[in-house]
Amino acid sequence: MHKCRACDGIAFGTASRVHASMSLVSMGGNMKLLALETSTEACGVAISLDGKIHERIDHGQHHSDVILGMVQEVLAESGLSLKQLDAIAFSRGPGSFTSLRIGAGVVQGLAFGANLPVVPVSSLAVLAQGVDAPKVLAAFDARMNQVYWDAFARNEKGLAEPQGHEIVIAPADVPLPEGNGWVGAGSGWDQYGAVLSARLGSHVSEWRRQMFPKARHVAELGLELLKAGQTVTAEQALPVYVRDEVAAKMKSAR
Repeated sequence: MHKCRACDGIAFGTASRVHASMSLVSMGGNMKLLALETSTEACGVAISLDGKIHERIDHGQHHSDVILGMVQEVLAESGLSLKQLDAIAFSRGPGSFTSLRIGAGVVQGLAFGANLPVVPVSSLAVLAQGVDAPKVLAAFDARMNQVYWDAFARNEKGLAEPQGHEIVIAPADVPLPEGNGWVGAGSGWDQYGAVLSARLGSHVSEWRRQMFPKARHVAELGLELLKAGQTVTAEQALPVYVRDEVAAKMKSAR
């Protein structure tokens, strides 16, 4: 396991300032959960505490420079130390390879140091959770003229549930969903909206630009997974790349 040296003493130091927004939104549940989102160009940290979310967001695309400072800030704001948390949730991928590795490394270090369980959450599900629509076709730009893709529908609790499987695929070949009224979202739609729209036709009612996964939605989904006991150890908190050949190359280069 890669221990995050910069995480040493993070719950006790003074929080550094970053240019990020803070929001407080209502949520159910009494569990104390730290949530990290680093899968795309937007980086976020949130804490769920007493039915509220304390959140920081940064769009500077320099995750390694700001994420620990944001963790410190939300901990200080909530009056908690790492060891007072019940678990740490993180957006485990798919997404940007470098960003996913940064997030997983930080989570491993924090969870190992505080002896906390980890809740991995699909980045595509996190994206879908943030879209105000009952059915979402989530897509990230996977480069190489491909997208990371999955379909999600709201369950009775208002949470995004996968209707298929995470795949990496050419935009012109994405699987057709059942029925109409789907909403597209994510950087894959920003990059390949015309191709996806032509492929999906009347299945899609609209697609929304500049939608990114957020830490608050990692927390929303992570809380439900935590209640269901779907956790891993710090050593098992690994990114999910989806594109197997790239992941294999990165593993062999270590």
